[in-house]
Amino acid sequence: MLERGELITAVDLPAIEFARNSIYLKVRDRTSYAFALVSVAAALDIQDNTIQAARLALGGVGTKPWRAHEAEQILIGSSPNRDTFEQAAAVTVRDANPRQHNRFKVDLAPRIIVQALSILSAAE
Repeated sequence: MLERGELITAVDLPAIEFARNSIYLKVRDRTSYAFALVSVAAALDIQDNTIQAARLALGGVGTKPWRAHEAEQILIGSSPNRDTFEQAAAVTVRDANPRQHNRFKVDLAPRIIVQALSILSAAE
């Protein structure tokens, strides 16, 4: 527990071997803006044309970043192809409850997810 006046200056995270095949994509309104309209962080472990492990997280689409656990389960054990990626992306936004001015993110998020996963599968 932090004491009054203490500050966290670093965080060490254990290395995950398959994270070597990872990507972070950020969609911005304009290149001059630093914040993401939608972002995705993804990692895939592909062996023998089968996804062995997957991590998928989204930013910019809710009040905080979140991990897409259900999409990860769709990916694991599947072939790395566009149909699989589209299924994972669709389940990620299936229960979305957008507000008036951010409805476009429900369409944008799946596209960036499919793009990220496609890039990763091509890199394997």
